Amino acid sequence: MNTPEDLRYSADHEWVRAEPDGRIRVGITDYAQDALGDVVYVELPEVGATITTGGSMSEVESTKSVSDVYAPVDGVIIEVNSELIDAPERINEDPYGDGWLCLIELATGANLEHLLSAAGYRELTEG
Repeated sequence: MNTPEDLRYSADHEWVRAEPDGRIRVGITDYAQDALGDVVYVELPEVGATITTGGSMSEVESTKSVSDVYAPVDGVIIEVNSELIDAPERINEDPYGDGWLCLIELATGANLEHLLSAAGYRELTEG
């Protein structure tokens, strides 16, 4: 599985990239998209929604199942990848690029320190 070193990861299989402007880009990991199979539908979070770490923020539906996507941080959804509405397969094709789900503005005092490093995530998924 592809686990980029420059990202942080949740135990719920979301990846997090800190953007230069301080926003946080979020998607599901290569491991998660592979386990789901062919993604056929994405319910994106609502722009402006306040999210709490561990709370469900969206859903991804595949040919196998429907899975919740959990908020990896506290914050507010400021942008969603609306291209996924017509092309949900981008999550399978490029989970760390064109398959991103949303941008989050971190809540005051929130940080990424509770998230796993690439090594920690590999340890979780490779057992």
